[in-house]
Amino acid sequence: MRNKLLIFIFSIFIHFQSFAQQDGYWDKERATTKEEVLSARKRIVINTEDLPIGTTEVVFRITLLDENQQMANSLVSVLKAIPDPTGISQGSAGAILLLSKISGDDTCKYAVFSDEKFKTSYLENATITNACYVQEKPINKDAKRLSISSSACLKSKSLWFGFENKNWIMNQKIVLEVVPWVDNKLSRGWTVENRKSILSLCKSTDLAKKIKDSDDYCVCILEKLQKQYRHQEYQSLLAVEKTKVIKDIGKSCFKETGSSDLIYTSIRNQSDEFIKKGKYGEAIDKLLTIIESKNATAVDYNSIGNCYLTTKQYGKAIKFLKEGERFDNTELLIKLNLAHAYLLNDNYSQAKSIYKKYQSQNVTDSLSWSQKIKLDFENFKKLGISNEDFDRVLKLVE
Repeated sequence: MRNKLLIFIFSIFIHFQSFAQQDGYWDKERATTKEEVLSARKRIVINTEDLPIGTTEVVFRITLLDENQQMANSLVSVLKAIPDPTGISQGSAGAILLLSKISGDDTCKYAVFSDEKFKTSYLENATITNACYVQEKPINKDAKRLSISSSACLKSKSLWFGFENKNWIMNQKIVLEVVPWVDNKLSRGWTVENRKSILSLCKSTDLAKKIKDSDDYCVCILEKLQKQYRHQEYQSLLAVEKTKVIKDIGKSCFKETGSSDLIYTSIRNQSDEFIKKGKYGEAIDKLLTIIESKNATAVDYNSIGNCYLTTKQYGKAIKFLKEGERFDNTELLIKLNLAHAYLLNDNYSQAKSIYKKYQSQNVTDSLSWSQKIKLDFENFKKLGISNEDFDRVLKLVE
């Protein structure tokens, strides 16, 4: 029974440890471990290795050793037993382990700086007004956790530790250990400012300007870009490569966010207005943008076919109407306009077979095939389009 309980407790521990570590990791590869000898009544500044991108916490340990003493264990090895930085700040057993098991009798004061420019004034005058953390009580060992959310120390790429030997006679051996905690998501380098720059770039593009509310579209691009590239990788691309990446991702987001539907609906409405005003050339240009983007429907093909008919471009009308048939072979308005195009293009026999085939059907719920033909012929005549076979067709479908 006792063994089962131990196994259960151990399993729970492993579960919570693995869960906590999903968000980040202790970066032992870029940890700092430095040992320096500080002369009596002197000061020294020790800088850390560059903190990795995505560092949100650091744990540091300071130990003063007597001559020939060695560290009982490294800070990195101690942190393996602590799943995340919060365990240190909660006064757990792990926090106690951070302190060295041995230390010397000597003591020192120390201060932490976030900028190398404060190094000189500290060395010369012990100035600590610009320090982001200060320990003014002399200690022989210490361990602390600094968080980006509560400390100004982590606003730079490196840290500078200033030490002052309080011993007036003897030298001191100082061991400084600093281990960063790296957030998995932030380690990709997409800071708030970096993300803002992409959103700003997106909103300045011609396509985004056409979208009434482009927020969803631009956020979609940003999210896909973050998954595909680390910020440093993206920044290393050539300008033309960056443009292509944004363009390719934009195509996907354009459809996913529904932005394409909004834009093409707007273009269709503009085309309809041009048709009502008799500006068929402008309407054709609008419809071509939809067709060329491969977002056209059967209705779009019918509309552009009708515009080509009214502008006496019968060959083009036939081409686009036949393409429209492939989208919807049951749309009788396309069939009828195609028959008109054949008729006006001097191909009566081809037109006749279509006119005859659907003469018993309605093109809409209330408009018959023959009634629609009659209305279309009347409209053609108003536009100055005539054909000697108009009457012949009307007799055919009566």
